[in-house]
Amino acid sequence: MILNPPIRDWRGRRVWLVGASTGIGRALADKLHGLGATVIVSARKAAELNAFVAEHPGSLALPLDVTDATAVQAAAASALQGGPLDLVCYCAGHYQAMRATAIDLDDLLRHQRINTEGALHLLHAVTPALLARGQGHLSLVSSVAGFRGLPQSLAYGPTKAALIHLAEALYLDLHPHGLGVSVINPGFVATPLTAQNTFAMPALITPAQAADAIVAGWAQGAFDIHFPKRFTRVMKLLRLLPYRLYFPLVRRATGL
Repeated sequence: MILNPPIRDWRGRRVWLVGASTGIGRALADKLHGLGATVIVSARKAAELNAFVAEHPGSLALPLDVTDATAVQAAAASALQGGPLDLVCYCAGHYQAMRATAIDLDDLLRHQRINTEGALHLLHAVTPALLARGQGHLSLVSSVAGFRGLPQSLAYGPTKAALIHLAEALYLDLHPHGLGVSVINPGFVATPLTAQNTFAMPALITPAQAADAIVAGWAQGAFDIHFPKRFTRVMKLLRLLPYRLYFPLVRRATGL
C-alpha cells in the first residue's frame, strides 16, 4: 500500500543524511549520490565526511554532534541555505549490548541521547521548513530490536521502539500537510556497531544491500521499510505472540 509520495527520480533532489560517516548512512549516501542526488552528510567524524565529499563531487559535509541541539540547529540552517531539502534521514545510532544484571547508567543514557534525543533535535530543526514548503520526506532509522524486548537490548531496544512510535505520530501529523514520513527497520547489517556482537546474526546483510532496500522502499511509497524480509517477517510475527508464549520462546531461541 502506498502511504507516501513515491521517490523514484533522485536527480536534482537535495538529501541530508545525519549519521553518514559509516555503516548504513555511508552506504546510503553512496547510493543516492550515484542516483543523482545532492547529498549532505553529517556525523561527528569530520575526516570521514570530508573523505566522502572528496570522492563524491557536489556533496557537502556538515560535521555535528547530534546530542548538541544548538549544533544541529546551526547545521540545519547551513543545509537549508543551499535550497529546500527533499529528504532528511536520521541514521545516527549508538549500540552496546547490555543486560539488567550489569547496568551501565552512563552508557544507558548515551543510547537515549544519540538514538532518541538526537532525532528530536533534528526534527525540531527541519520540520518547520518542510511544513512551510508543503513538500519533503522525513525518515528515521530504527531497528527490529524496537519491535519487542530482547536479551542484551536493555539500552538499545527502548530507543528504537521510541523511534517507531515517533515515526507513527509524525506520519499522522505531517501526512495531511503533504510530507512523507517513513521508519526504517533493518535486521542485522554488517556495520561497526554490530561487529561487537558475539552471537550468530541470522540473515546478515551488507550496508550496500541495506541501502538498496531503503531506496526501494522510498520508491514504493512505503512507511515501514524493513529488511531482509526473510528475517523481519519472522520478527513481525513474534509481535503477535502473547507474553506467555513470547518470553519462553525468546529464551530458548537465544539461550539467554
